[in-house]
Amino acid sequence: MIVRRPHLLWLLGPFVLYVGALPLANRVRPVVLGLPFLFFWLLAATLLTPLCVWLAHRGDRKRRDGGRKQGDGSQAQRDGDRKQENGGRRA
Repeated sequence: MIVRRPHLLWLLGPFVLYVGALPLANRVRPVVLGLPFLFFWLLAATLLTPLCVWLAHRGDRKRRDGGRKQGDGSQAQRDGDRKQENGGRRA
């Protein structure tokens, strides 16, 4: 599965930041921005997690859309799909 969808490897980023590297970051000194290093590490991991998830989502969306861009007529197809999902009502 990873061979066909390598962008999902971005989802390993938060795991590595929280679990894999935590024993290496488990120290009080140095102090970074007035925070003990461990707190700074966890704060940085928390802020980077949405970025990793967004990158994985972006890659999966590109794969699902087949690399189509918005200007190639695929917008009408997506609008038609939305109407079907909403029971014929406009989104």
